[in-house]
Parts: sequence; C-alpha cells; structure tokens
Amino acid sequence: MNQWSGKSKGTLLGYKIFVYCIKKLGIRAAYSVLVFVAFYYFIASPASFKAMYAYFKRRQQFSSFKAVWAIYKNYFVFGQTILDRVAIGAGLRNEFTFDFDGIDILKQLLSEKKGGILISAHIGNFEIAEKFFSEIDLESQIHIVTIDQEHSVIKEYLASQNNDKPNVQFIYIKEDLSHIFEINDALSKNHLICFTGDRYVPQTKTMTGELLGKEALFPAGTFHIASRLKAPIAFVYVMKESNLHYHLYTRRAPEIKYRDAQAVLNAYTESVTQMLKRYPYQWFNYYDFWNDFKK
Repeated sequence: MNQWSGKSKGTLLGYKIFVYCIKKLGIRAAYSVLVFVAFYYFIASPASFKAMYAYFKRRQQFSSFKAVWAIYKNYFVFGQTILDRVAIGAGLRNEFTFDFDGIDILKQLLSEKKGGILISAHIGNFEIAEKFFSEIDLESQIHIVTIDQEHSVIKEYLASQNNDKPNVQFIYIKEDLSHIFEINDALSKNHLICFTGDRYVPQTKTMTGELLGKEALFPAGTFHIASRLKAPIAFVYVMKESNLHYHLYTRRAPEIKYRDAQAVLNAYTESVTQMLKRYPYQWFNYYDFWNDFKK
C-alpha cells in the first residue's frame, strides 16, 4: 500500500476497554499490555513492517538489526500514545506533565487576531494537541482540520467521560466538501486553522517535497492555502518523551512569498525532518510513504 486509505483503526468497544483498564489499573499498568500487542503487530502486519523497515533503514540510516528492533519499539510507543490519548480524553490529564516550547508564539498569533495557519504531522501524539490549545484559546479561535472519518461515535464517548469541554473547534473533512465552507468561515473571522500536512486521500491534488533525503507526496491544498493567506504560518508538534511526559513544540515558518506553496512545503519538510531526527521512533505513517516499493 503506497497511500493512506483515509481511515484510522479503532473501534468504540476497543476504546471502552482501554478506558476501563486505565481507570481500574492505571496508565502504567495498561502500558504492560502493550508488550504483547506490539509483538502481535510486529509479526502480523507485514505491509507496515516492510514500510517501517524502509523508514528506519533508508531514511534514518539504522543498521539492519537496529531497524528491526526499532520497528517493535515504534509499535510499542504508538500504543502508548493511543492509551495516553484515551486517558487524557477520559479526564485523566493531570496524570501527565507537559513542556510548552514556543507557546508564546501561539499566544501572540491569537492576540494579534490576524488569523494564521498551523501545520503538524502524524508524528508524536498530535491528537492531544487540543488539550494544549484549549488552555490558551479561551475564545475558540483555533480550528483543527481532521481527516479521520471514524471520529463521531468514539469522540462522543470520550467526551462523555470528561467533564472538561475544550475550547478548540474541529472541522471534519467530508465527501460533500462542506468542510471547505467551514474553513473559509473560520478564516474570514481571522481564526487559526490547524492542518496535518503529511497525508492525503485518493483523488486529491498532491505536491512533491523532500523528507529525510527522498521525495514524497504531500496534500497540495494545505500548502496552497497557507501560501495565499498573507497570514503567519507555524509548525506544531506534540512529542512523547518519558512515559507520562509530553513536549509541545511551536516554530514560526520563515517569511514566504505570496502564493509560493512549494516554499511552504519545503519549510515544513525541513521542520518535520528536524523532529524525526530528534524523535526517530515517533513516525506513525504505516504505509509506503516514499513509494519505495512502487512497481
């Protein structure tokens, strides 16, 4: 598989089991189950194994042995991020500690009320970014655009477990393209729009950029919008460090010429590369991202 299907794995029953285990046993105890879960995916998912081996061996320049071990570690860390997401969504945020690196950039963008574009990637645990944003976005000026087509039931369940109502708003990409009107409405109010820039769905326009030394395809819409707004652009990531600790990074993009989408993409891929060099095990695109195996 050399492109993403547009859907993420996970069922409502699975999330209910996660919430029950975390609340009854604690987060650290729940992590122990991942030893077996990670091993299952290590031996039972040959397509993702092949893609991740290429990532560690070719992109990160790991030795063959280290690349194989890194795949298992990657599965384990990914499982931790899912459990963390469930725990935080179920109201256990105080179990975690956080570093805010560049939070002043976000506060400045919000105070200026000139709008802007935030771009992230499927690295670390971006799905919990709303918990960071909601602490500073008291007027609901940040909108997260997400492609996850299975959001509604799971998100409603997690919300029912948490008494805290986040200020962040979500824009869900829909087949009827109605999300475009929601994006335009938010931009007209000079709000911040947050995209992920590393995945695209079939039949959408793409652009080519170099990431970790090889060219890959990226969704064109994100970078065209960012280049045409005449508004600030920033890159944001939420990276897992020790077991219950996260680090939020916000970095301003350099000055970009109007309508130069390629320059935005190049700045983005350079930023993501820096993150992946620091956190090599937190790349969570389990498909042939660089078309290494395309016939």
